[in-house]
Amino acid sequence: MNLYFDAEFTGLHQHTTLISLAFVADDGHAFYAEFDDYDRSQIDPWLRENVLAHCRWLNRSGARPGHWEEEGLTLCFGNRAQVRARLEEWLSRWEAVEIWADCPAWDWVLFCELFGGALGIPRHIYYLPFDLTTLFKARGLSPDIDRGSYTGLQAAGELAQPHNALFDAHQVQAAWHRLMGEKAEP
Repeated sequence: MNLYFDAEFTGLHQHTTLISLAFVADDGHAFYAEFDDYDRSQIDPWLRENVLAHCRWLNRSGARPGHWEEEGLTLCFGNRAQVRARLEEWLSRWEAVEIWADCPAWDWVLFCELFGGALGIPRHIYYLPFDLTTLFKARGLSPDIDRGSYTGLQAAGELAQPHNALFDAHQVQAAWHRLMGEKAEP
């Protein structure tokens, strides 16, 4: 199963921490989580305006950890251990998984850290992520192409904004399918 992945985090530096992550599967399942234990001292104005403003729980005071199901979407809010447990359970529905991300250098490292490092990720997940930027280049397109213009996905609603991990994971899925000349199955 192809899973399309995105993560939001506190910066491009060695001690960055996860703010949110999302996976979208071709079979219609999706997973979205926000972390309540990210390093708040690393939040700058850009992250506050472009990432935290589009989170479901992190921009609301009094939000409590938990997990919920909404029409094929698994939602999780909590610390790294809570999110990891729910994510591991969600990922277990498939026998074999390949993960695609837009530019996964940082996202993939942070995903692996949830499991104690790359050697700790569930065995049914292929050990290397595949990246959309290389696929764009291989298809003769600019790796910097605007993803929204390319996919036609429009921002609309709380979790459907650029720099929201769930929206961006949907962008990765839509771009992958367009590049491969396929349509996603519902």
